[in-house]
Amino acid sequence: QSIKMTTLSPPQTEIKSVIALYSSGQIQEALDSVETLTKDYPDEPLLYNISGVCYRAISKLDEAVKSFEKALALKPDYAEAHNNLGIVFMELDQLDEAVKSFEKALAIKPDFAEAHNNFGIIFKTLGQKDEAVKSFEKALSVNPEYAKVYRQLGTIKKYTASDPQITQMQSMLSNGDLSQSDRMHLCFALAKVYEDLGKQDELFKFLHEGNRLRKQELNYSLDMDQITHSVVKKLFSPSPSVVEKSLSYETSTIRPVFIVGMTRSGTSLVEKIIASHHAVHGAGELNTLNNLMDPIVQDHSNNDKNGLSEKSFLSIRQQYLDSLSRFNVPEKVITDKMPMNFRWIGFILTAFPEAKIVHLKRDAMAICWSNYKLLFSSRGLGFPYNMDDLAGFYGLYTELMAFWHQLYSDKIYDICYEDLTTNQEEETRKLLEYCELDWDENCLEFHTSKRAIKTASSLQVRQKMYQGSSEAWK
Repeated sequence: QSIKMTTLSPPQTEIKSVIALYSSGQIQEALDSVETLTKDYPDEPLLYNISGVCYRAISKLDEAVKSFEKALALKPDYAEAHNNLGIVFMELDQLDEAVKSFEKALAIKPDFAEAHNNFGIIFKTLGQKDEAVKSFEKALSVNPEYAKVYRQLGTIKKYTASDPQITQMQSMLSNGDLSQSDRMHLCFALAKVYEDLGKQDELFKFLHEGNRLRKQELNYSLDMDQITHSVVKKLFSPSPSVVEKSLSYETSTIRPVFIVGMTRSGTSLVEKIIASHHAVHGAGELNTLNNLMDPIVQDHSNNDKNGLSEKSFLSIRQQYLDSLSRFNVPEKVITDKMPMNFRWIGFILTAFPEAKIVHLKRDAMAICWSNYKLLFSSRGLGFPYNMDDLAGFYGLYTELMAFWHQLYSDKIYDICYEDLTTNQEEETRKLLEYCELDWDENCLEFHTSKRAIKTASSLQVRQKMYQGSSEAWK
């Protein structure tokens, strides 16, 4: 997102210190500083733009929208705020509003490379590949050294040896002043180039370096995930007494279906199949449950507490269902395909007895290779960027899934990605039966759906079912 310095009424040094806090990941401290400054400078649009960027960074998207709208009320021709508002609308799945925001940004500033890049991302999520390429290339015509765009382009085009973009990327990478972030994006982009050209040594050279830079940027340690998993297991060992009795909850008209598993295991494909059903709304990857669970896990890792109260489970239930009701859709079955929700299966089945859990299984090497070669947009995923971390996390995942299967053997539906790609109709029928959905032929024609898909699989799942991707690691 754009935080552009303007002629300011607040002192430049104070603004720079806020931006430094944000850049170093101290988001709450940056927000606190901005709130203090807005008391002295209530009519400075830059401050509301910065607070919007900060709220977005901690997934408080409604607050981010309000901040950007406040900035735009004060300065309607603020192109950066229009662009940033569009990004948040994209994350809220309000694509029509996002398009309007980017159009406004470009009307004010036609050579706004970031807005052209964001248009490219929207077209990509809608499966409009040619339009996406045009938008990305427009961004590069404005700024030929826009490293992130090369990586975005690499996800949707196939390179040939004569492509001039290859020389441009190599030239940029030799620049000693290049930022670590730009270097990382170019390494992932060039890894894709050499994969397309069949040059394995160069593929691995750039892939290893891109992953090394990303791990360094995120400062990830497997210890953090080990602690989370051990706290979760402790809370359900022995299973909480509240699980033994049914919660005194109000029934809901909404029935969630959680699609979980390792990242890159096929969750996007399975959601596309289920969401093609006439009675289902596909909500994509929702951060809601993570945002509810993280403070609980944090609290229990800092204190030697046992179990969760019925009140806690009822609070999780109410807040999550409230978030689903905001979609305001007629369908009563709503899918949430956040893969990492596998960590919260015990909490889900306690708080939502009516929920369905679909767990994706896929060849371990296929999953790990697919993770290692991808740069995820989420900063919350730190394990894919180092082979030891990746293998270690895969082990944590299999251990926790074995734990959940032991506790809830009859409440988790396992589906094998490879079986689905070879026996599409049979596996689809069994899947819909588990979800208590009647048969719908549309589920076999999932690839024709125009629904936006924001994950790395946005283009793959618009193709008919295909086999062989699980062999790519070889």
